[in-house]
Amino acid sequence: MRHLLLGGAGFIGLHLARRLLADGHDVTVVDDFSRGRRDPELDALGVPVISADLTDPASFVALPRDCEHVHLLAAVVGVRNVERDPSRVVRINTLVVLNTLEWITAPQRLFFASTSETYAGGVATGVVPVPTPETVPLVVEDVTAPRFAYAVSKMLGEAAVVHAGRAKGVPVVVGRFHNVYGPRMGTDHVIPELSLRALRREDPFVVYGTDQHRAFCYVDDAVEAVVRLTGTDAAAGRIVHIGDDTAETNIGELAELVLKIAGHAPVVEKAPAPPGSVARRCPDLTLLRDLTGYAPSVSLDEGVRRTFDWYRS
Repeated sequence: MRHLLLGGAGFIGLHLARRLLADGHDVTVVDDFSRGRRDPELDALGVPVISADLTDPASFVALPRDCEHVHLLAAVVGVRNVERDPSRVVRINTLVVLNTLEWITAPQRLFFASTSETYAGGVATGVVPVPTPETVPLVVEDVTAPRFAYAVSKMLGEAAVVHAGRAKGVPVVVGRFHNVYGPRMGTDHVIPELSLRALRREDPFVVYGTDQHRAFCYVDDAVEAVVRLTGTDAAAGRIVHIGDDTAETNIGELAELVLKIAGHAPVVEKAPAPPGSVARRCPDLTLLRDLTGYAPSVSLDEGVRRTFDWYRS
């Protein structure tokens, strides 16, 4: 099979490309390199790499038409990026989706990367249960809050993908990622940030939101879910949660794990969580399991150790 990865130079994109190549598929990577990187790990894939601004419809002329599977991973992500320029987030994330949907044709299949942030407002207001299934209402707690720009862009993306796919006869799957982590994910996420601070031997060591709970998912498990979903006809037209619900942890316990792996024993100081951060997040993976038989295989201890070792090196 031939796979086209839009945003393929980013975190999940690179790991997905490696997996698809290992499975014997052909891969083409497309990225504008505003977040993804042209680095030795990308070059080592040995695949065609196209530099393109997907907010420009003309850029799609250069993309190969013979790819059976299209993975739409391109987006502006990260809390700091969203809060810094929320209007840019809405513009880029929306245009990339709409341009892709204008370009794609049957019998191509589309996977769209969404996020648990779509329903985070419902968790914060207490109207959404945790663990959370796909059927809950999507809630924007405060449309004027910069943080919600990302969630709004992904809500629109989900609706556009599902409805356009139905109208054009293109099989689509929306995957909502939940706290995916691993090597090469940048520095604006909690596990890499804690790891780098531990490597710098910060003391005192400030930990924000120690009582907040998350269910972290190692990137190899997330990629396994994507591969299974895109190969499952019954998943067409569905929105499916992707994550690891086997071991919730709070941020305080996570910090203890990172410090233990780092061999660092500083004075730990607790601080409030960033504004707008939900107190608990964990997906209900019943649908994913029913559709694909998926089961995460990388424990939090092992995944954090792999991630820490990558950042240390």
